[in-house]
Amino acid sequence: MIDHEGANRGVISTEEAMEIAVDAGLDLVEIQPNANPPVCKILDYGRYKYQAQKKAAETRKKQKTVEIKEIKMRPNIDTHDYEVKMRNMLRFFNDGDKVKVTLRFRGREMAHQDLGMNLLNKVREETSEIAKVESSPKLEGRQMVMVLAPIK
Repeated sequence: MIDHEGANRGVISTEEAMEIAVDAGLDLVEIQPNANPPVCKILDYGRYKYQAQKKAAETRKKQKTVEIKEIKMRPNIDTHDYEVKMRNMLRFFNDGDKVKVTLRFRGREMAHQDLGMNLLNKVREETSEIAKVESSPKLEGRQMVMVLAPIK
């Protein structure tokens, strides 16, 4: 047993430990139940739970969840529209998010999949310093998809 001052009292009976805890006005908490003999500590359990909850909230606050942002394009995208999408993509990478670039083909555009592949390769080259390709361009039905992740 460890008392409320942090001193090791050694192996004592449960009744004696409960008496010490009641005298101190604190709780007897079993810290390691699987040890032989089990390790108990005298402390304020409400305060202990509160501090553990605060610590868990602090670690959750520091965590960054990685989102997957999607950028949709067409094979014959205009230069200005392309530049706007690239600016957004750079902003997403700076925020630490992954980007899924979706290239949608409509009608006869399916006959010119090489144009779509060229566009995705251009995106890959322009973002090569700040992002790596997580999944290379592949055709899924009428759209070509590529996933980029920021380099840390």
